[in-house]
Amino acid sequence: MSATQILLLIAAYFGVLILISYFTGKEDTNAAFFKANKSAPWYLVAFGMIGASLSGVTFISVPGLIAGQQFAYMQGVFGFFVGYLVVSFVLVPLYYRLNVTSIYQYLEERFGKVSYKTGAFFFLLSRVTGASFRLYLVALAMQYIVFESLGVPFWVTVVISILLIWLYTNKGGIKTIIWTDTLQTVAMLTSVIVAIVLILNKLDWTLAETFAKETFKSKSQIFFFDDINSKINFWKYFIGGIFITIAMTGLDQDMMQKNLTCKNANESKKNMLSMSVLLVIVNLVFLTLGALLFIYAEQFSVKIPELNGVTRTDLLFPEIAMNQGLGKGLAITFIIGLIAAAYSSADSALTSLTTSFSVDFLNIEKRPLVEQKPLRKKVHIIVSLVLIVVVVIFNSLEGSVVSNLFKFATFTYGPLLGLFAFGILTKRSIKDQLAWVIGLASIVITYLITLAPATFPDSFIGSYAFHWEILPLNGLVTFLGLLIISKKETSNTDL
Repeated sequence: MSATQILLLIAAYFGVLILISYFTGKEDTNAAFFKANKSAPWYLVAFGMIGASLSGVTFISVPGLIAGQQFAYMQGVFGFFVGYLVVSFVLVPLYYRLNVTSIYQYLEERFGKVSYKTGAFFFLLSRVTGASFRLYLVALAMQYIVFESLGVPFWVTVVISILLIWLYTNKGGIKTIIWTDTLQTVAMLTSVIVAIVLILNKLDWTLAETFAKETFKSKSQIFFFDDINSKINFWKYFIGGIFITIAMTGLDQDMMQKNLTCKNANESKKNMLSMSVLLVIVNLVFLTLGALLFIYAEQFSVKIPELNGVTRTDLLFPEIAMNQGLGKGLAITFIIGLIAAAYSSADSALTSLTTSFSVDFLNIEKRPLVEQKPLRKKVHIIVSLVLIVVVVIFNSLEGSVVSNLFKFATFTYGPLLGLFAFGILTKRSIKDQLAWVIGLASIVITYLITLAPATFPDSFIGSYAFHWEILPLNGLVTFLGLLIISKKETSNTDL
């Protein structure tokens, strides 16, 4: 496809998003922006959240993981499933009972204002970083496919991307996101299915034959129990996956804001449970695509793409989709899927960050009604500018995007995990003014622990490789720190 054709396709896709925004954003109120008036159908929320949960990381990087770890990622996905059960039966009822707009309002009810601000701060830090990493990954792919050849600087690509998001989320907020996420999920899944079908046709394999092929089996091992020191050990992935979901979904305003748009807690549970099953299936499909991409590359001598002198397995999908003669149908669906991957997480992140900053730090709900909407719109613009700056900064970083995303999140979500766990599992109160100290200290302590293998290579921990288990470890350090500054008495024993 030519650069002009790709740009026209992008324009057409955004035309559809803006049209959706026009109809869903007619009620330009804070109630619609923050909670969609609590009227969203649970099944629509569930399907749309698949796209938001997958994002550009799954669409681009997960198929690329095959080169280093086969299907080991599925071990984490099984952990995700267990984590969704915890979110559904513990956190969802809690949030609905308290009728919160921001989930961090629970921390104020349970501990006090400093704990509340501490939790909201770590969310803002985590979500700005996570959303920026995701957006960076897809912007990088777009740069590789089209904008580099047109001489467009990377920062311009980023500005245009976030400007378009701002346009269709400005009025409707979460109400618009519920519908656009549904479209984006369809786009991503269509792209993957089309790619699998076309690659199988090129290989002259049926789907049943594929699973029996030795070349596929050599790339599709799921369970790895042998080496506890390995990053892909089952228990590391599985246990880490449980806590990744609890923290990055259940304790994340971005993801839970969508759940809070359902009519009641029971419908929200239906949403979470159905999504958890679908995510297992969808991730398996993505990894199957990844295996087929590498098989295709081997059989047809496709070189793994390089960018800035670095081999990038996460660019193999765009390389095969766009440049290996599989037809315009795949190229078109890939571009649409890529755009959807970029914006299914970035648009909701922009909305949730706007919500959290407005509610948690500016106390928008307590201000005069006439001030609320103009203030929310200003925050929306400021958050957009922040995302632009952070994505451009990330362009100077090195390393696997998917690894960096989860590695950073395990540190910044840890204090949230510890705060909520202490609040739910104990009836003790804490010295609220010290909550932020415990949160920061837990990050530093956990980080130092992860340096131990490199710092003391001859010790018993010398060959150990930390992975997602950093998150529960960080949460545990926070929990223990809160225990130290706690006392038995509390006036909120029912929380």
